[in-house]
Amino acid sequence: MVLRTYGDVTMFARSYGDGPPRVVWLHGWARRGEDFAACARAAADVGIASLVVDLPGFGSSPPPARSGGARYYAELVAPVLEQCADHPVIVGHSFGGRVATVLAATEPDRVGALVLSGVPLLREGHAAAAPRAYRAVRWLHRRGVVSDARLEAARQKYGSTDYRRATGVMRDVLVASVNEDYRDELARLRLPVALVWGERDEVVDPSVARRAADVIGPSARVTIVAGVGHLVPTAAPEELVRALVTVLT
Repeated sequence: MVLRTYGDVTMFARSYGDGPPRVVWLHGWARRGEDFAACARAAADVGIASLVVDLPGFGSSPPPARSGGARYYAELVAPVLEQCADHPVIVGHSFGGRVATVLAATEPDRVGALVLSGVPLLREGHAAAAPRAYRAVRWLHRRGVVSDARLEAARQKYGSTDYRRATGVMRDVLVASVNEDYRDELARLRLPVALVWGERDEVVDPSVARRAADVIGPSARVTIVAGVGHLVPTAAPEELVRALVTVLT
């Protein structure tokens, strides 16, 4: 395991197996690379070396210097590919899958395949409006009528669980990410894509995988894992390894 600088950002990463990594594992929001430990060990057992990353702001990696969504994170992660074998597979869960999708679309000559799980790839319609009470407090805060503490109290009351737990630049990263849609990136993909979803995923419905596959085209394959929820990396690591081996062969 090592904390090192990749391009302009410092990230913690752990290597599994021998030789240049053929796989990069990117975890979900508020998670860490350790989610993929069982996957990476199983891959190493069949001769596939890989690199498990703590994305900036999570696990042992410090936050990024500024805010930005998955498209910004893809820029931060791109230098990791320089430490890998040619055309590595990127495995991304949830937020990490957002980053992986953008990276594959913007670096088509450097990425060999994708394995995605529980990724909010497509937005439908407009985001729900913030509660009226919160909007009122925010409006008053902008005019100096209510304090920073009162605004934060309103955020804690009305925000999502992820939003309440995030602080500083990471809260801005979250806001930027949830407002992104990756339809354009999906349409540009020309590489093998395995979409592995939990049947009981209540965070990102399995229908998202099927609709994303329709956008990608014939290079996409969907697997729905029975009895599993959102956290496929920890609940069904063997399914991700099976998909990984498939796209590598």
